[in-house]
Amino acid sequence: MSSVVSPPSSGRPQPSWPTLSPPERRVLGVLVEKAKTTPDAYPLTLAALTTGCNQKTNRIPLTNYDQDEVEETLDRLRARGLVIQVDSSTGRVPRFKHTLYEKLGVTSPQIAVIAELLLRGPQTEGDLRARANRMLERDPIADLTELQTLLAGLIERGLVVSLSPEGQKRGVVVTHGLYPPDEWERVRLQVTRDFPAEPSPSTPTPTQTAPAYISTAPPHPSVTPVLAGSADPTELAEARREIAVLRAQLETLRAEVARLQAEFAALKTALGA
Repeated sequence: MSSVVSPPSSGRPQPSWPTLSPPERRVLGVLVEKAKTTPDAYPLTLAALTTGCNQKTNRIPLTNYDQDEVEETLDRLRARGLVIQVDSSTGRVPRFKHTLYEKLGVTSPQIAVIAELLLRGPQTEGDLRARANRMLERDPIADLTELQTLLAGLIERGLVVSLSPEGQKRGVVVTHGLYPPDEWERVRLQVTRDFPAEPSPSTPTPTQTAPAYISTAPPHPSVTPVLAGSADPTELAEARREIAVLRAQLETLRAEVARLQAEFAALKTALGA
């Protein structure tokens, strides 16, 4: 059964939510995150927001936006009423805050979930609960059942979309519903690659007969056998995703090393070394 990649129709009109480009998703996700995790520094300056966008942790994909790109994104979001500028008491350093509580009509736990999906994209319910809870220290999501209840309300409103086959119990993957229409195919391919569906319990696992030269005697009591194929598919998918993240980080580091080497060479030339 193919994954669902568009907001479900409930038979009644759905609110028209804003669709967001990748930079817009990142900026809004960072504004929500920092409002919750570092409230003393919120609203954010342009410099702080740019740093948050390019943060190396809790971000998929990693980015390297400059302040001009972030400022252009802020201008678009302000024009749509999703961000407002708040002048500081000195009047010299403008700061920015989101308006998603009002625009989306969500609660504090709901906005933490949406922000986590904006910052990382599709993820399993278990990962989502753990990651959203870093923004909810005072009132965390207690367990998966509580998260699923919260998600059900967001799915009903089209703000979150389930990407797993109907009836799947473990490793259910969800994402936000704010992608532009032309991005849904990419999202589907990403989920198919990074989060393979768990085998159906009704499908028997084929058995294999061990070749004659392999002993079928029980192992020594002190040896714990590791059976091929016994790994949890959800854990395997998570491991693959983490590997992809590490590879992206490695490429970022390589680019940074190359940039520093070029700067060093230019400096040596300037000094006549």
